[in-house]
Amino acid sequence: MSLTEKVDKRAHILAVAEQLFAVNGFDGTSVRDIAQLANVNLAMISYYFGSKEKLLEALIEDRAGYSLGILEELNKNQTLTPWDKIDRLVEFYVEKIMNNYNFHCVMSQQYNQTRSTEIKELIISIKSRNLEEIKKVIADGQKKKLFRKVDMEMTMASVFGTLTQVVNSRVLYSRLMKIDETDEVTYRKKMTTRLKVHLKQMLRAHLDIKNEE
Repeated sequence: MSLTEKVDKRAHILAVAEQLFAVNGFDGTSVRDIAQLANVNLAMISYYFGSKEKLLEALIEDRAGYSLGILEELNKNQTLTPWDKIDRLVEFYVEKIMNNYNFHCVMSQQYNQTRSTEIKELIISIKSRNLEEIKKVIADGQKKKLFRKVDMEMTMASVFGTLTQVVNSRVLYSRLMKIDETDEVTYRKKMTTRLKVHLKQMLRAHLDIKNEE
C-alpha cells in the first residue's frame, strides 16, 4: 500500500467514525461498527489507531487542530483591520460549524458526556489555544482604539453559544423558518447566511468603541 493509499484509508476510517459517533454516540459505536461501514478489517483500525479512544483523539486533533494555523495567520496579517479580522472570524466559524455538523455533534457530546479525562483535556486544550488567538484580535482592536473594553470570555461565549444553539436545534429553527425539517441542505444554506449577518452585526454593536458608556 502506497503512502497516498494509507493516508486515504486513514481519512476514510476517520470520516466513517465521525458519522457513527455523531449519530450513535461514542459509547453506542463499536470498532466493529466502524470497520463494517468503512469496509475494512478490525486489524486495520488497530494498526492505524490502536483503540477506539485513540481513534477519537485522532479525529478531534485532525478536525479541530487545523483551525489554530488559520487563526495564527489571521493575526499575523497586517493588511487587514481589526474589523476585517472580526468579519473573517465570523465567516470562518460559521462555515466551519455549519458545514461540519457531525464533528460539532461529536465535540459537544464528548465535552459534556465523556468519562475520559484525556479526551476532555484534549478538547479544552484545543479550544483554549484557539480562543487565545481570537482574544488577540479583540485586544488589537482595543489597542487601536476601535474596540471598547469588554468581557472577552463572555463575548466568545455569546458567539459560540449562538452557533451551538442553532446547530443543535435544527428542527426547532426549521419550523420557525418554515423549512422542511428533514431538508438539512436548505437549512444550512439559509441559516449560514443569517448567522453571518447576525453575528457580524452583534459584534459590531458590542465591540464598537463609539458605543462605550
